Amino acid sequence: MRTLARWAREEWGLLYVTVREASLKRRLRAIPMTLAAVGLTALLQWVQNQQWGYQFVQNVGAVRAEDPLWLALLRTPLSLFVPALDLPVWGALVQILLVFGIAEICIGWWRTLTIAYVATLAGTLYARVGISLGTHAPFGLPWTDAQVVDTGPSAAVVGLAVYVAWRYGAYATAGAVTVAMVAEVLVKENLAGKEHLAALMAVGMLCLAVAVRHRFGHELRQRLRRAYGRRTRRGQRRPGSRTGRGSGLPPIQS
Repeated sequence: MRTLARWAREEWGLLYVTVREASLKRRLRAIPMTLAAVGLTALLQWVQNQQWGYQFVQNVGAVRAEDPLWLALLRTPLSLFVPALDLPVWGALVQILLVFGIAEICIGWWRTLTIAYVATLAGTLYARVGISLGTHAPFGLPWTDAQVVDTGPSAAVVGLAVYVAWRYGAYATAGAVTVAMVAEVLVKENLAGKEHLAALMAVGMLCLAVAVRHRFGHELRQRLRRAYGRRTRRGQRRPGSRTGRGSGLPPIQS
């Protein structure tokens, strides 16, 4: 039992402390974007269930692979908040509230939206590639999937869960989410499952880019700091130099 508790602290400790402190200090003010997303999703669900509103929601937020690419890209941002008709809306609302809320606290609202849209867009674009490959290809899709309405926050939720877990050192959690998505495709091979894998691949590439940028950026800063330090020391030893006069502090930079 102690081993399990120790593992849980190592896996989720930093994430738990971050979310808990923000929730206690700011309460609902810590997740304004998430609350707006939940409200927008609930509103779109209500509108599309009205006789007058179904076609309107389809026109502004329903994405199909058979649609022109420019139209699909235009509808993709709003499609994230349009609940799938064949799934209970409370599932989408809970997913957004929990995952988007944790992500907004941990990485900020604009990063949360960016990653959510990257994951959703990856799934949307994959559907077109998969249909063009056909069912005979390993990652292909049947042509009938071109008519499937592709909406909902599931791809964004999967991508955000993996990214936040990775950023906060919960690597086992990120791996478990990935394994679950692979198992979903193996058990029930459908468009949604493969889109989730496409979203994971896109977020994985984003994690790799962030890691590389952080590593090389840190090395560059260290090199610049060492080079600047050497120039400062040489300037201080040079008789009559401006750097060696006055307080001896580095020159002010704007």
